[in-house]
Amino acid sequence: MNDQLIRVISDEANVRAMACLTTATVREACARHRTSPTASVALGRALTGAALLGALLKGRQRVALKFEGNGPLGKIVVEADPMCLVHGYVGNPAADLPLKDGRFDIPGALGRAGLLTVTKDLQLKSPYQGVVNLVSSEIAEDIAYYLTESEQTPSAMGLTAIPDEHGGIAVAGGFLIQSLPPANEAALDTLTGRIKNLPPLARLFHEGASPKDILDRIFGDIPFEILGHQDVAFHCGCSRDRIEQALITLGPTEIRSLAERAEDTTVTCEFCREPYAFTPDDLRRLADERH
Repeated sequence: MNDQLIRVISDEANVRAMACLTTATVREACARHRTSPTASVALGRALTGAALLGALLKGRQRVALKFEGNGPLGKIVVEADPMCLVHGYVGNPAADLPLKDGRFDIPGALGRAGLLTVTKDLQLKSPYQGVVNLVSSEIAEDIAYYLTESEQTPSAMGLTAIPDEHGGIAVAGGFLIQSLPPANEAALDTLTGRIKNLPPLARLFHEGASPKDILDRIFGDIPFEILGHQDVAFHCGCSRDRIEQALITLGPTEIRSLAERAEDTTVTCEFCREPYAFTPDDLRRLADERH
């Protein structure tokens, strides 16, 4: 099954919901960054959460999430757009911790003290930014807390990413449920109970469940309408031109200093690890253009 996201709405429960499979997307990101198993799980959850938030946007809008903690992972930065194109990275891709009670210790890796910063480019004069404390460092709970507290939209989120025995990603995916005003408290209680009793997401996806199957389990006898499907994919918008523009901001003096080196200067994109090599002649040209 290709990576895909489904969007639905339930008039009876007055909620909107999404679920997605992101295995191939997360697999590519983790392969590019050569992440350890623990870092892969953390990055996979964050990328999946970003895809779900990106699907709430329109047009050329974008969302960026930055998790900053006091653990060895350092930080997680992910971005997404309405087309569910995502990319991201972790501060320390080699950070790895032993399992804790049979689970990946993401709170220990990220750190229990820290912040989640959500930045939305809504194509207005300035981006919207919200900041909340990390409440559990489990990624899903932190995003749901942000949506509930900062955006005043009661939300529940589930995310999973599980490595395989070869160090890749076996499965990744997640769901997001959001209450719409006025809240249907009885329906929300029912949905909350079903989410709590849901089998592990990793197991469901590994057994072949589709994103719709996940929502079918959560909604049960509560009817919902499918609004649409979208593919999910890893995509980075970096290019040689963008890297050149970044180099130009260093100023002519610093660029000429780099040009004095005998070897090429290689700039690597943080989000996708794509390298861009610049010869001394390339750098002198940039310095002259800047001047």
